[in-house]
Amino acid sequence: MATVTLRDIRKSYGAFEAIKGIDLDVADRELVVFVGPSGCGKSTLLRMIAGLEEITDGELAIDGKRVNETGPADRGLAMVFQSYALYPHMTVRQNMGFALRMAGVPRAERDRKVEEAARILQLGTYLDRRPKELSGGQRQRVAIGRAIVRNPKVFLFDEPLSNLDAALRGQMRVELTRLHEELNATMIYVTHDQVEAMTLADKIVVLQAGRVEQVGSPLELYHHPANVFVAGFIGSPRMNLLPGTAAVANGTGVEVDLDAGGPRVTVPSQAAGAASGRAVTLGIRPEALRPDANGPLYGEVKLAERLGGLTLLHVGLAGGQNVIVQIEGSAPTRAHEPIRLAVDGAACHVFDAEGQALPALRRNPLAA
Repeated sequence: MATVTLRDIRKSYGAFEAIKGIDLDVADRELVVFVGPSGCGKSTLLRMIAGLEEITDGELAIDGKRVNETGPADRGLAMVFQSYALYPHMTVRQNMGFALRMAGVPRAERDRKVEEAARILQLGTYLDRRPKELSGGQRQRVAIGRAIVRNPKVFLFDEPLSNLDAALRGQMRVELTRLHEELNATMIYVTHDQVEAMTLADKIVVLQAGRVEQVGSPLELYHHPANVFVAGFIGSPRMNLLPGTAAVANGTGVEVDLDAGGPRVTVPSQAAGAASGRAVTLGIRPEALRPDANGPLYGEVKLAERLGGLTLLHVGLAGGQNVIVQIEGSAPTRAHEPIRLAVDGAACHVFDAEGQALPALRRNPLAA
């Protein structure tokens, strides 16, 4: 069993409070991803769990035992950093087994653990090579192997794929998912890339300015963002956020008039917090917009991003706002063409004047 529990965790640097009272439960064998923009506190929080940063206030427990005063080496954790930090003069076998050798582990046991880690990471044919003879993805796998041989309670990953190119990042995401299933281990993973978070996580923790904005499964955060920040951060491309006014709010939903003469959109959201005449924000995912000759939104295509199976249209609306529309990849729409758009109100979101989401009247079953 390997659980991690945070209760009112805080971190201050002088008068500046970087982590502002975080409560979180990481279950046994769960892969939890901390995600957020640069400076939100995700790496600081991970380093506090690892014992590399002192906890100013609150309690951190691993398997139910308080570890605030326990040193990094005694917490039973292993950390993989953005930098591979491999010894250039050592072979892959020596790099992976170095910590075990320093701990006095017998040679036979050390070799067994290294070879097992190499099997899991598909590095068996590279054990006698040095880091300069490996690709970036292979070096990162060696760094992960160095953590595996220690058989830790929890694996901590601090943006381990940031130094890889796009193709290798995609490959390593698949390998990390497979690794999590094979090791059946608890993992905490930090990234600024929400695509990594969506594809890897059992549970995502969205951080902003030292606070947790929302915790949930990837689809829960995508379909039911708690506020404007999460709505704009989770999803690629991001959700379109348009200012408007609540025209009617009743038991069947909220009707929103978009600013600058836009259409009225009916959204199946609970009416509390959206009284008639109050300012709101309408959230529309790019796939909830579609070209329609009779659509109520009209504007001009500024850019067409053709990505193969789909195309992203960047549209400047007549009211001055810009939106992104996701359409089928073979659609002939081109830049500088006029366009009218229909809105799927059932797939939209309404946020109140404080940026908090109004709960949906019906729940998307995929988000469970």
